[in-house]
Amino acid sequence: MTQVVAALIREGERFLIFQRPAHKTRGLLWEFVGGKVEPGESKEEALRRECREELGVEVAVGDVFMEVVHDYPDMTVELTLFNAKIVSGMPQKLEHADIRSITVDEIDNYDFCPADVEILKKIRASF
Repeated sequence: MTQVVAALIREGERFLIFQRPAHKTRGLLWEFVGGKVEPGESKEEALRRECREELGVEVAVGDVFMEVVHDYPDMTVELTLFNAKIVSGMPQKLEHADIRSITVDEIDNYDFCPADVEILKKIRASF
């Protein structure tokens, strides 16, 4: 099982989503910023590193919003989504094809990675 972390970055009633690059698995699907936890890293350290690498920002990692396990054809992921806040920098498309700030009413306009489906249900209920 692959441990993956991601950030739920809220901006009032909006939250940030990110489009995967076309050349990667699940290309052009939307997701939350994050990635794999490397050996020796805590989940929080991994999330801070991923946000620096993928967005060029520093984040403060808050509490866990939700954890899910999802079986993809190529791997099983244990995804931990943290509440997070950008503390310095402006998000840049260093890794992603696009970045959007959306409301819960706009979720259906985007095709998300399958692992995010349960998370999006909780977001709809909690925003």
